[in-house]
Amino acid sequence: MADFDQELDASGLNCPLPILRAKKTLAGMEAEQVLHIIATDPGSVKDFEAFAKQTGNELMESKEDGGKFHFLIKKA
Repeated sequence: MADFDQELDASGLNCPLPILRAKKTLAGMEAEQVLHIIATDPGSVKDFEAFAKQTGNELMESKEDGGKFHFLIKKA
């Protein structure tokens, strides 16, 4: 997995909480910094794809590993 600047563990949270937490965390980050998000909600895959499109942030990676979903989002 690529390097990241901050990590957000949203395990056990259901939509829309992982997105809301990510939004809040990204707001406090600098442009070009990378946020690693861990989620357990299968719906979060589509949610983060849509979130990246809507916000202009780059979804660098999206993968599933043992029931956990990992996302890397680079702040625009």
